[in-house]
Amino acid sequence: MTDTPLQNQTTKVVVSGMTCEHCVASVTEELQEIENVLEVRVEDLVKGGETDVFVVSDGPLDLGAARAAVEEAGYTASA
Repeated sequence: MTDTPLQNQTTKVVVSGMTCEHCVASVTEELQEIENVLEVRVEDLVKGGETDVFVVSDGPLDLGAARAAVEEAGYTASA
């Protein structure tokens, strides 16, 4: 019997209200606390607007936990 490795998943979370690199760091830190999260990438920060945040996990991402993490950092999220 061979073990099939789990494939990493990337989930896009749209975050509103970030304006600077400190905002990015806060959101990234909170999202990295979620179980199974391996990496968080923010591409093209839209100051004060909606920014795409890509969360790489080694299983399905808990979207409720992702929204709560973003809110804990002081922003709003939709997935």
